[in-house]
Amino acid sequence: MSRIGKLPITVPNGTTLSVDGQTIKAKGPKGELSMTVAEVITPKLEGGELTLTPRADIMAAAEAAIETAKARGKRPPTLAQALDPVARTQWGTARARIANMVEGVSKGYERTLELVGVGYRAQMQGKDVKLALGFSHDVVYAAPEGITLASSKPTEIVVSGADKQVVGQVAAEIRKYRSPEPYKGKGIRYQGEYVRRKEGKKK
Repeated sequence: MSRIGKLPITVPNGTTLSVDGQTIKAKGPKGELSMTVAEVITPKLEGGELTLTPRADIMAAAEAAIETAKARGKRPPTLAQALDPVARTQWGTARARIANMVEGVSKGYERTLELVGVGYRAQMQGKDVKLALGFSHDVVYAAPEGITLASSKPTEIVVSGADKQVVGQVAAEIRKYRSPEPYKGKGIRYQGEYVRRKEGKKK
C-alpha cells in the first residue's frame, strides 16, 4: 500500500475538481490546471474527496499473489511488494501531483529570490522583470503564461503562480543568470538559502 497514494485529496471551498476518464481538472481562485494520470491508476471523485487506486485488474493480481504465497506456506508479501512496480510508483506520484494542483488553484505558490551584490537590482518592465547583474547589458526576463513576477524592492523578486513546477522552474531560470559565488556571496539566491563560503587567497 502506498502511504501517500492511499490518502484522499479533499477539495477546498471555492475549488472545483472534475474527473473525465484519466484527465483531472481543477479550477479555483488562482486559475485552472489539468493533468492526465497513468492508465494503471483509477481516479474516483466522491463526496468532495478524490481517491486514487491502482486499476482493478492490477489490484486483483496483487491480492492473488498474496493468497498464493499463503497457500504455499510462505511469508506473504505486502500489498506494496505484490503490486506491479509501475502502478506502485505512479500511485504515489499521481496523488502528490494532483494535491499540488488543487493547492495551486486554491492558494497558489510563491518563490522569493534575493539579489546580493553592489549594483545588482531588479526593476519591473510591464509584466517582465529587468535585471542589472554586472553584465555589459541588462537582462530582461519575460514572464511565462500563468506566472506573475513582482519586485517590491530592487533586491527582491517574487515569482507566483498556480503551477508549482512552473513557479520553481521560473525561479531557477532567473537564479541561473547569476548563481551565488562562494567568495563574496554575490548573485541571485532563494530566500533563506545558505550559500557555502570559501576563504580567499592569503597574501
